[in-house]
Amino acid sequence: MVLQSLKLPELIQEIRGAKTQAQEREVIQKECAHIRAAFREGDAPQRHRQLAKLLYVHMLGYPAHFGQMECLKLIASPRFTDKRVGYLGAMLLLDERQDAHLLITNSIKNDLSQGIQPVQGLALCTLSTMGSAEMCRDLASEVERLLLRPSPYIRKKAVLAAVHMIRKVPELSDIFLPPCTQLLHERHHGILLGTITLITELCEQSPAALTHFRQVVPQLVQILRTLVMSGYSAEHSVSGISDPFLQVQVLRLLRILGRNHEESSEAMNDMLAQVLAVNILGRFLLNSDKNIRYVALTSLLRLVQSDHSAVQRHRPTVVECLREPDASLSRRALELSLALVNSSNIRSMTQELQGFLVSCPVDLRADCASGILLAAERFAPTKRWHIDTIMQVLTTAGAHVRDDAVANLTQLIGGAEELHAYSVRQLYSALAADISQQPLVQVAAWCIGEYGDLLLSGSCEETEPLQVQEEEVLTLLENVLQSHLSLPATRGFALTALMKLSTRFQGDNNRIRQIVSIYGSCLDIELQQRAVEYNALFRKYDHMRSAVLEKMPLVEHGESQDDEPREGKEEPWNPNKEVQSHPEPPASNLLDLLDLLDSANGDAPPSPALDLTPEDSLLHLLDLPSTVPTLAPIPGLKVFDREGLQMNLSFVRPPETPALLLITATATNTSKSDVTHFVCQAAVPKSFQLQLQIPSGNTVPAQGGPPITQVLRVFNPSKAPLRMRLRLTYNHFGQSVQETFEVKDFPLETWQ
Repeated sequence: MVLQSLKLPELIQEIRGAKTQAQEREVIQKECAHIRAAFREGDAPQRHRQLAKLLYVHMLGYPAHFGQMECLKLIASPRFTDKRVGYLGAMLLLDERQDAHLLITNSIKNDLSQGIQPVQGLALCTLSTMGSAEMCRDLASEVERLLLRPSPYIRKKAVLAAVHMIRKVPELSDIFLPPCTQLLHERHHGILLGTITLITELCEQSPAALTHFRQVVPQLVQILRTLVMSGYSAEHSVSGISDPFLQVQVLRLLRILGRNHEESSEAMNDMLAQVLAVNILGRFLLNSDKNIRYVALTSLLRLVQSDHSAVQRHRPTVVECLREPDASLSRRALELSLALVNSSNIRSMTQELQGFLVSCPVDLRADCASGILLAAERFAPTKRWHIDTIMQVLTTAGAHVRDDAVANLTQLIGGAEELHAYSVRQLYSALAADISQQPLVQVAAWCIGEYGDLLLSGSCEETEPLQVQEEEVLTLLENVLQSHLSLPATRGFALTALMKLSTRFQGDNNRIRQIVSIYGSCLDIELQQRAVEYNALFRKYDHMRSAVLEKMPLVEHGESQDDEPREGKEEPWNPNKEVQSHPEPPASNLLDLLDLLDSANGDAPPSPALDLTPEDSLLHLLDLPSTVPTLAPIPGLKVFDREGLQMNLSFVRPPETPALLLITATATNTSKSDVTHFVCQAAVPKSFQLQLQIPSGNTVPAQGGPPITQVLRVFNPSKAPLRMRLRLTYNHFGQSVQETFEVKDFPLETWQ
């Protein structure tokens, strides 16, 4: 006798009423025992109800494998209620890993041939869900026959089953080619969507199918035209768009059929111009729905790489999206705005971006500032405009700029001899107004130290006359040294600027001596060392002070590596044409002056770091290249590999400076998505000196595009084993990634 058990609604209610997991397990174990007993007794009228309860237990994550054979029995039953639960159980409990799934092949074949539509639908759904390769081969002819049945319900189910069969057994492609051609004349959108999906699978699996279906391109274009041009249809409309799912599927198929085939491409060009026009995405930007605007910005960001000029037409609308209160929208608008900057709109776009920089959220300020600086480096029309732009960014968001912004601006000003007077006046005025923006203060201090004499001369036609006294300049730099806002590096710039002014100004240097001597006992070791060295210059080597503190020499220009063609236009000045060795300001790269001077007097052995002649000592003191060295290659090293992004290091040690190691970091990307906002940071132990040059870019193109490179200069006077910590930050596949790792296994040739 079958034990009394709960009905399905009662079982659900009791399980939901369990207060603990132990109570739930107790209820389920008790009911599973009843279900097993019922299966053993063979109560045919109640079997489908017992299996229904078991399927609910399976959905909760409990074992239900003992019901597999019951599924087979129910599928073989002539009753529809049994078949319905049996097929549902087969889809949930059976898969290719159990041999039992092959036992239902004959049952499915019989049901497909019976002609009862609900039963045929159940069989086709089960075949589409868990049909193995063997089942697909056995039942392919039955599915092919059902593809042309009069009932739309059966045809739609048969098409989906055929898609599953092609994915499982690609060699079955040939038998489905003729029915697909006929099914393209369907008016039922569900059947048509399934047919387009089936044809897409066939074309991807079989070159013969690809050739065959290129003949139906005009028909596919007509289907797409009907969808786009037809009026409103409540049955197929989604937010006012007629069956967007079918449109997208047709477009995917047209992409496959038109690839590397001129005739097919010509047949679809006119229609695609209407469907894929960027104007549609431009209209999406005006939609009131935030999600639609976000999708439009994301799509335009992808299109800008392939059709830059078309996206440019919507630049005003994109710029308006910068003011969106939603953070995700404004971030996407910022990325797209930066991608739209070129040589023709650099002035207007930079003005818009600078206005956004003033009021943008804090988490976007760093990206906006970096984007403006990179755009200025690539497309600056004049040196003066470039200098003004960087100064404006430093004034607005100095704390959020890239680490190399200070070095870039100092090198830019140093190379623009005709703008030295203009630059020093502008920076002095900015510094007098605000000493809180540390990068701006550092650049201003460096420029005042280099060109302080021009600040006093008053001869600058590009600015209003500026009356400045020596004492005012010294007071301003002293305020920087004493300010609690100043970083140690900023104080180093200011101290070096005061020291250089001792050779630029004509007045008494006693005040500068006093300020420098105060910092000889500073707690900061770097600042203390500089002050002690500068005091030694005043006391013991005053005759050399003018030579040591003379102006930085101009940097030579190299060849351009600008990627953007400018046909028919005069090429604007490009800072990328500058040589790629960006010297740090002298205040941050001075070697030990005491060691250098003592070795010159014979009081101490020469420094082991550099083997210099007296004529070259000043150049190496300022860390500037004097001659092009003969480089000795060393085996490279792969240090990073994740999701297609790789970074390799190559090494060179100049023979005349064995303590110097030049490391070229090369980042490549073999994935299908661009790596954007790529930044590489490095740190070494205190016994080393490290200088990072400006990278060649911040985007690593997908699928093996041009890599980006960055040079790292490592000075290793003690020839100790090299260790380096690298931090990579970038965006990939829509995710922000930060990776920090240590590199220890450098080749012996890099430091021995």
